[in-house]
Amino acid sequence: MNSDWEDRVTAAWATLDDHAEDDAPAFRAVIDALVAELPPDSPLGPFEQACAWDSTGHSDRAVPLYRRALDGGLAEADGYRARRARIQLASSLRNTGRAEEGVRLLTPELDAPSDELDDAVRACLALCLSSLGRDREGLSLVLGALAPHLPRYQRSMAAYARALAGPAGAEGPPAG
Repeated sequence: MNSDWEDRVTAAWATLDDHAEDDAPAFRAVIDALVAELPPDSPLGPFEQACAWDSTGHSDRAVPLYRRALDGGLAEADGYRARRARIQLASSLRNTGRAEEGVRLLTPELDAPSDELDDAVRACLALCLSSLGRDREGLSLVLGALAPHLPRYQRSMAAYARALAGPAGAEGPPAG
């Protein structure tokens, strides 16, 4: 899509918090109007609509739209949005009681090329794991994501994360 459309989408999203909860339909209408400008087969449309439904508290309505965007070639059209779609779809799946699907969707993302969404992948995957009663694995992911951002204790927190992940680190992390 052209940069004017992208700028208008960005501007629309910047107003999300300006809409009261009962004004959510008006926000979604703004997104729908922008989507109407796209070719009917564009995967960007269902992605933006999924985000709008999701961001206004309707994960159930977002799930099929995320799937449609991904199945419609979002990865080829915009790899960054596709990764966002997988993260957000996993979160919506968890919110609708399908955390195991979220785990299956996000686990391959741990091995995807690194980008600024890496920590979001780990945080969302941790929530999915926690919903399945796999809190230690989730905590391991969160600590592993947090460790590089700490001004100190990076090595210790990374070791704790490995220890929580499983038997390979069972002897425990170094002190400090």
